[in-house]
Amino acid sequence: MLISTIPMAPAAGDDTLLNAMWLDYIPIVIYFSFVIGVGFIMKHKAKNSDDFLTGGRSIPAWVTGIAFVSANLGAIEIMGMSANGAQYGMPTFHYFWVGAVPAMLFLGIVMMPFYYGSKVRSVPEFMYKRYGQTAHLINSLSFALAQLLIAGINLFLLGKIINWLLGWPLWVALVVAAVIVFTYIALGGLSAAIYNEVLQFFVIIAALLPLTLIGLHRVGGWSSLKDQITSMAMDAGTDPGAQLNSWPGTELSGFNSPVLSVIGIVFGLGFVLSFGYWTTNFVEVQRAMASDSISAAQKTPIIGTFVKMLVPFIVIIPGMISGVLVTEVVNAKSTGAAFEYNDAILLLVRDVLPNGLLGVAITGLLASFMAGMAANISAFNTVFTVDLYERYLKPNESDKKYLQIGRNSTFAASVIAIFTALIASQYENLMDYLQQLFSMFNAPLFATFIIGMFWKKATAAGGWTGLAAGTLGALTINLLQWTGVMNLPGQGGAFVAAGVAFVVDVVVTVLVSLRTPAKTSAELRGFVYSETPKEYRTDPHLHELPLLRRPVPLAIIAGIAVITLNVIFH
Repeated sequence: MLISTIPMAPAAGDDTLLNAMWLDYIPIVIYFSFVIGVGFIMKHKAKNSDDFLTGGRSIPAWVTGIAFVSANLGAIEIMGMSANGAQYGMPTFHYFWVGAVPAMLFLGIVMMPFYYGSKVRSVPEFMYKRYGQTAHLINSLSFALAQLLIAGINLFLLGKIINWLLGWPLWVALVVAAVIVFTYIALGGLSAAIYNEVLQFFVIIAALLPLTLIGLHRVGGWSSLKDQITSMAMDAGTDPGAQLNSWPGTELSGFNSPVLSVIGIVFGLGFVLSFGYWTTNFVEVQRAMASDSISAAQKTPIIGTFVKMLVPFIVIIPGMISGVLVTEVVNAKSTGAAFEYNDAILLLVRDVLPNGLLGVAITGLLASFMAGMAANISAFNTVFTVDLYERYLKPNESDKKYLQIGRNSTFAASVIAIFTALIASQYENLMDYLQQLFSMFNAPLFATFIIGMFWKKATAAGGWTGLAAGTLGALTINLLQWTGVMNLPGQGGAFVAAGVAFVVDVVVTVLVSLRTPAKTSAELRGFVYSETPKEYRTDPHLHELPLLRRPVPLAIIAGIAVITLNVIFH
């Protein structure tokens, strides 16, 4: 874990890093006007708690599919992945083509029919119906905490952009950013968040694509970029292949052994962390659950895979370009000095984009961070209202009361995120921090879910004890890493923690379940694969759709495409 005590990068001008002119503020003002406007437009669709928290299950697949990716295309993707691209190079592609697409396809084909068909309003509510109260409470509390911490990551970077653009103190920038996100979610609920995520997606593409193209032009093209990376690595006495070949990815995984590195990436990232995130993380699943049919819910993550495959070209490659164009990044890589790689893409924006395009890029970065934070907060307010307040604190209240609690929890999350943003500010590479969170919150939850969905003998006692044990297992590994007892560079510590969490969860769940009573077949209908009739998890109107608009054919095409990309960029 790399710690920096200074959250702000040195300024290039008197007070700011990005020397914007008046014309650079025009797209920013237009964008924020649209964002708030969407909140007001969607206000009439959020008149009851169900519409506010779930979008009324009325949104078409193409909208939820784009929102599915956009919700994830926040600070984590833009800053974190560009930081990894600058620091590690092409092995970062694994986060997308190994660590995302396969799990997204599995979610669409296998798991979404259960989520959608069970009519639950959240992932923890599914846990309640499958495993009971204790497992549900553990899941709800851990998920709520995770969203507050991750919202802080997005808010920190959103505030940082405002700080660098306007020269405002960081705490002022954090407050302003939090107020904007709170306003449009409080007005229009989940629908406002989703439709804004669609808007934000296109703004992000418009911002990052020119950065990639101009950056490649500056370095002389892709071949020249590889040649310069090779030359700089050899001058620094390091292996250029570690940055220019995605496998075995030893610098990314932290394992010196190529075999262990491949195992760590495939099992730790590609299976446990990836499936744990994409299949059980309510931030993403919530978008699919807002769709208007089972087939639309299934297609939501599948449509998202096609976009996800292309994201590395506008996020990771700019990070790699910064490693040869940006003086601060070049010096850090050649000397090994401490450096906030999170700043790599911002420094590249500073160095390569002219005024006018600079404003578009800033707008895109603001959009990405707002999309990420809004996704975290909209998921938090649903889980807090449905799974904590309604379930345990005040059941049988009026719908008007629950709607008010949804808005109140949105406000509370926005305030708390200001403080968790200060935690995020301490990390030089936010992906290190994020993967540690995922190893504790997502990896054990995936193990509990997958066992409960495919093994009918998994019991309530087995579910909650396995979930608790897996979480503690990951926490133990992370504590060893934080205290220096273990020392794996890169994300190796998180990969190990995720693997331990998964194995411990499975072992404890199975052992306890074999000694405790299971639910009846009738109680498991809709929640366990073998006990759920096919018609229950199939869209009755599926046969009416053209072949290429059905989930399975789309998933096959996506699978072939991602295999092809892995072969080309191996």
